[in-house]
Amino acid sequence: MPDRFALLLCLLFITIQHQFGFQKRKRKHHELNQGEIDSQVFHEKIRSIILEGTKSLVESAQPLGYLNGETNMEKEPLPSQECNLAALCEMAKELPLMDDEVQEQGIQLLVSEDGCVSHVDLFSRVTESRADWATVVTLMGEEYVIPPRTAFLLSDFTRIQPLIHYGTRFDLIVMDPPWENKSVKRSRRYSSLPSSQLKQLPIPLLASPNCLVVTWVTNRPSHVRFVCDELFPHWGVEVVAKWFWVKVTTSGQFVFPLDSPHKKPYEMLVLGRYRYSADTSARCEKFRVSPLMTYYTVLHSGDSKCLELFARNLQPGWTSWGNEVLKFQHVSFFNLTPSYSTVSFRSPRISCYFLCS
Repeated sequence: MPDRFALLLCLLFITIQHQFGFQKRKRKHHELNQGEIDSQVFHEKIRSIILEGTKSLVESAQPLGYLNGETNMEKEPLPSQECNLAALCEMAKELPLMDDEVQEQGIQLLVSEDGCVSHVDLFSRVTESRADWATVVTLMGEEYVIPPRTAFLLSDFTRIQPLIHYGTRFDLIVMDPPWENKSVKRSRRYSSLPSSQLKQLPIPLLASPNCLVVTWVTNRPSHVRFVCDELFPHWGVEVVAKWFWVKVTTSGQFVFPLDSPHKKPYEMLVLGRYRYSADTSARCEKFRVSPLMTYYTVLHSGDSKCLELFARNLQPGWTSWGNEVLKFQHVSFFNLTPSYSTVSFRSPRISCYFLCS
């Protein structure tokens, strides 16, 4: 009896569904928007370059003992240190700006001549560490590892003036802007920045003649076009090459499938050269060989001055700027001996770079 009752209910439901047109809604086929179509076309254009270039680099690296699946990384997970530096930068906006005369006095030393940590204003002046070794210092109640011969400014766009007053013209400027994209917006890992605001960066006031400007770009074709057609020309920077940064595992495999519709295992770097004046053209002629040679020359020249914008960590010998410039310098990201004589970062990055000009 219960089976017959259930059958009658089922027949009744089918009748009602048919009579009133209640049918299961078919899922619409997802149509690609123009941005997704552009991305797909771009990927197909460079796919063979990424595949063949990475294969060649991995095959060259493995006989030398690299990318063989072994790693020195510790098994323990990376620390989940919460970074409040961006929030502190927001709070610092309430403080009065230093006048130009004070800013033009130059830098402030992190460690004084007697070896003591100086009282520093991290938000209003560029801070320098002139030591030839890494230093562990307490700043804002937290311990940070400061690399040797480094300088930094903790601020955002509204307080970038001290970097200009620093008085240094740089031979290499590298930046990885917080581009707007859906995954960042969903995860809220950091605040993104509209592309148009990047034009406010005072590159002409920071770049030396023939300065190499390197900008990381997402795989969005509109971002690449913006950098090449609007941003670089606005700064007076000439595009000279495009590189790809390919992310691979310790065994040389792509970290994501090459044809993944969501995340690609590569990003682009656009390399440009700040236009030099006529009277410096002869002196800069030697840099015309290739972008790769220029990059190598700048990095390995002992007196080259290098700057990273939107930095989240410090590099020995570099100047760094950003509202999270000390994020990955927190002591929890390092292995330290009790005497602090040895410092090593806990998460090395494995990458392949190659040129596509």
